[in-house]
Amino acid sequence: MSLTVFIPKESAAHERRVAASPETVKKLGALGCVVTVEAGAGAGSSILDKDYENAGAKVVKSADGFAGADIVLAVQCPDGINLMKKGALLVAMLAPYSQPEVVKNCAKAGITAFAMELVPRISRAQNMDVLSSQSNLAGYKAVLDAAAHYARAFPMMMTAAGTVPPAKVFVMGAGVAGLQAIATAKRLGAVVSATDVRPAVKEQVESLGATFVAVMDDEFKQAETAGGYAKEMSDDYKKKQAALIEQHIAKQDIVITTALIPGRPAPKLVTKGMVESMRTGSVIVDLAVETGGNCEYSKAGEVVEAKGVTIIGHLNVPSRLAADSSALYARNLLNLLGLIIDKENKALAINWDDEIVKGVALTRDGEAVHPKFGGESAAPEAEAPKKKKKKKAEGEGETEGDESAAEG
Repeated sequence: MSLTVFIPKESAAHERRVAASPETVKKLGALGCVVTVEAGAGAGSSILDKDYENAGAKVVKSADGFAGADIVLAVQCPDGINLMKKGALLVAMLAPYSQPEVVKNCAKAGITAFAMELVPRISRAQNMDVLSSQSNLAGYKAVLDAAAHYARAFPMMMTAAGTVPPAKVFVMGAGVAGLQAIATAKRLGAVVSATDVRPAVKEQVESLGATFVAVMDDEFKQAETAGGYAKEMSDDYKKKQAALIEQHIAKQDIVITTALIPGRPAPKLVTKGMVESMRTGSVIVDLAVETGGNCEYSKAGEVVEAKGVTIIGHLNVPSRLAADSSALYARNLLNLLGLIIDKENKALAINWDDEIVKGVALTRDGEAVHPKFGGESAAPEAEAPKKKKKKKAEGEGETEGDESAAEG
């Protein structure tokens, strides 16, 4: 018996991605899977039904696909989980922090649910890390969105009619999205600077040709624990850092913010006063707008103007590059399935003691099993986000997972 894998058409608003590409359909077939795809599932990512059929998939109606599937692969939680058979496996970005009802619904449906955004950031799970794959593209797109609204050029241009000065770009947060934003802005010729609460990223920022902005005192140098956590900074340091950032932002043309904290609203990094200090025509791109935004003027899903400054708050930025983000996400899923499928027996062989499986598993046998989301045995790492003196550093937010500028 072969495993049947179903790829549904996404139903969430602003979602154009799809959970499989023709490339991964072929490779799933090599793992012994029979792949079914809902008609039109790849349209938003420029993948036609015939492309899937040519790769070996069968195109089906939605209800038929859910009911017959052993595994459902999706981008976000699909509407059809109640149609899945008990014991079937759902793998998707399930947003358990912001949508706790998903955990309850999956448990009630009797399915096994894996949340891809909870993949632990360990070496052997790098090729499954959806936060990194999607945030890379979000950081790139943020710079392009800024350029589209900025009425001046990015690079310095010397012409017979005079010199055009380069744009000044400031990136708040040097996680995955932030580092890609730095690299993209540099490629476009801008003068780039960045800030982050973790001293360890200073070298990464400077290696990309950007200037690192922070109050570099003894407290900052001790701001990260050996376990990768950002220490709570003193009120005195916060005041000094805020003053420095306020002075810096006033001189910038473009600001890109990327700070997220798992399970909590995004920290406010750009105050109304900071926005009002920027010159007319400046642009702010807020990549944290879906969890409250890093800028006080941001509005989710809107591009607004405040005091002559354009603030961009697009939703689901990776989906704005659907073809590439789908391709990367599909590979993340394929790599996870390679861990849990026995190719010889063509059956699921989930090692429930595996660190990766423990990290992503939300429900099993009608119960919540993840300690952070209703499971019985709370692990030490599950308690960390609740502690006031110790906050998780970059890597576990719902989209970017980067709280790197939370105290900047």
